[in-house]
Amino acid sequence: MAHGPGFGVGRRAVLRGAAGAAAVTALPAAAGTAPALALSGRPEARWGVQTGDVTSSSGLVWVRADRRARMIVETSATESFRKVRRIAGPLVGPDTDFTGRTALHGLPPGERIHYRVLLADPDDPRRTGRPVHGTFRTAPARRSDVRFLWSGDLAGQGWGINPDRGGYRIYEHMRRLAPDFFLCSGDNIYADNPIAPSVTLPDGSIWRNVTTEEKAKVAETLAEFRGAFRYNLLDTNLRRFNAEVPTVVQWDDHEVHNNWYPGQLLDDARYAEKSADALAARSRRAFSEYFPISTQREDGDGRVYRVLRHGPLLDVFVLDMRTYRNANSPGRTPDDTQGILGARQLEWLKRELSRSRAVWKVIASDMPLGLVVTDGPEKFEAVAQGDPGAPLGRELQIAELLRHVKHRRITGTVWLTADVHYTSAQHYEPERAAFKDFAPFWEFVSGPLNAGGFPANALDGTFGPRQVFLKAPATANVPPGQGSQFFGEVAIAGDSGELTVRLRDEDGAVLFTKVLQPGRVGQ
Repeated sequence: MAHGPGFGVGRRAVLRGAAGAAAVTALPAAAGTAPALALSGRPEARWGVQTGDVTSSSGLVWVRADRRARMIVETSATESFRKVRRIAGPLVGPDTDFTGRTALHGLPPGERIHYRVLLADPDDPRRTGRPVHGTFRTAPARRSDVRFLWSGDLAGQGWGINPDRGGYRIYEHMRRLAPDFFLCSGDNIYADNPIAPSVTLPDGSIWRNVTTEEKAKVAETLAEFRGAFRYNLLDTNLRRFNAEVPTVVQWDDHEVHNNWYPGQLLDDARYAEKSADALAARSRRAFSEYFPISTQREDGDGRVYRVLRHGPLLDVFVLDMRTYRNANSPGRTPDDTQGILGARQLEWLKRELSRSRAVWKVIASDMPLGLVVTDGPEKFEAVAQGDPGAPLGRELQIAELLRHVKHRRITGTVWLTADVHYTSAQHYEPERAAFKDFAPFWEFVSGPLNAGGFPANALDGTFGPRQVFLKAPATANVPPGQGSQFFGEVAIAGDSGELTVRLRDEDGAVLFTKVLQPGRVGQ
């Protein structure tokens, strides 16, 4: 995203200077880093484990080996592993960058599952490395309390793993809240933002980064994209978090390049590969290798968008506003069927919302609706384009969706997003809007996880947003540790169905709370 004069470096811009030419340093033995990877006599899982897309009866377990190995998962109802169920997983090798996923089925609903991953020598199954342990709770089959967190934007603007401040500290504060799962709203990596060994701050102090060869430049090759995803796993806090909290992951532009769209040819001198489509294909492959996502499999269609049902109280609709969008433009056309979702994804979302019987329907959007996100002069990156009048451009598709929700009497929709690198709460009300054929709803914004913080964006009045809370830096690209990092929490009470949203800072302090009642319009 570009900003006008006075805003300094854009949140979507690369931190330039020493990043391009800096020598890559060896990984230090400091907080937030992993030990150097040296092959031993048995396969090792030094990058930790993680689970994703957990349902009431299933889940996906992920691991990365340091060599060719057979993935084996053992599960138990107790931490002692007195009774064990063993599932043979795939043989992992260089074709997947030594990553593997194993699906667990037939799990009991609403129960704590303990698991451990072993990696066996493919030539001698008796030779296994040290088991790596993890745990997660399956979704409930009956009404019971649900709590999850969300945020986005990791390692952006050149702010990487800083051993002086303990690495990605926000993950430790999130882990202590023991959520049922974590929704990552995109920009899991900044493929276009190199990580330099150090950055000199305005006050003259030095920000130090853990660095790797792949993160010393923009990602173009498959190996470089894999290295960008692997970089974050060097952080101890993140690996510990992954072992205890399942993830629901979506992607956005910085998995590829700032503000990219299908068919785009990059005007960026750092890139030899100018095709955004070619870069996106490589990133999507690495993305599917490094996260446990139920729709990213050989027998699926490779979709990021999907719905996850978390018991009778919650359905999460994960959107992909990147892959199917049209080109960024002034956004003033009176007819736009492709929009930001694409026609097929829009129809899927309308259909699945209509089918949902959950009390709450969380729409996980990788971009905000009513915040004006620009892409240089007279072009717009998100939905809103700054014209407060009737819907035009990409707004037409959102108007169609909101009209569908109202006319089908779909209740309990709440929008969650990140992207803009601050935290806020917006209430959308037809009485304030130019477009009035929709039911009131809330949109909550929270991020970044570890990236530059930025001033607030303007609001677009087409859907009548009113900002009831905002916390954002006054200046651009504020580094982590200066009140610029945020995450959100959603808690649903099993008895009443009441939904509470809390916006929190990096240390977990509550900044804003909003309680929503089930079945009520307008709140």
